[in-house]
Amino acid sequence: MEALVQVTGIAAPMMRINVDTDQIIPALFLGGTDAKGYGKHLFAGWRFLADGSPNPEFILNQEPYTRAQILLADRNFGCGSSRERAPKALREFGFRAIIAPSFGGIFLNNCYRNGIAPVELPIEQVRAIADEVQASGGLGEVTVDLREKRVVSPEGRRFAFDAPETLRQMLLQGVDEIALTLARMPEIGAYREADKTRRPWAYPPIG
Repeated sequence: MEALVQVTGIAAPMMRINVDTDQIIPALFLGGTDAKGYGKHLFAGWRFLADGSPNPEFILNQEPYTRAQILLADRNFGCGSSRERAPKALREFGFRAIIAPSFGGIFLNNCYRNGIAPVELPIEQVRAIADEVQASGGLGEVTVDLREKRVVSPEGRRFAFDAPETLRQMLLQGVDEIALTLARMPEIGAYREADKTRRPWAYPPIG
């Protein structure tokens, strides 16, 4: 998994509510077992017209948002199914962070496991950031700092956010749950040795 400590870049204000995982990556493009190749189909129903040409009205087809690394969204982003290819498609497209008031629970967890920071801020703060981005013509950069747990707007305003600590550490270090646990083997070993004294009956001889 890719580590992420901080990302600074263009933020696309796609302020839509209840964006579900089928809108993020339509079921039509889920065939096969390959874990790659989904980015080109991200938001396919919105990015492309019926003839397959890019929809000029969709924000991710407009400059400078074609180069966005941060997505600004409205409430309940990533709701619907547990489709892990949704965050995979977002990551392949280039996104490293999504800022929204709330996320679908499974989607939020899948983001952390696919190199994306899902940041929850009150809707008023998300809208304020989106307003600053639009006022700058899209060129005002936004920073998401996962280590400091803060977002910095184009005008320098700072917004604190919270994050599940285990998931945050996984993304900061670029590891999964198993690797994160194994990194604490000295502590686990010390606990076991102390526990053997307290509860010797729980450690019967082997063999």
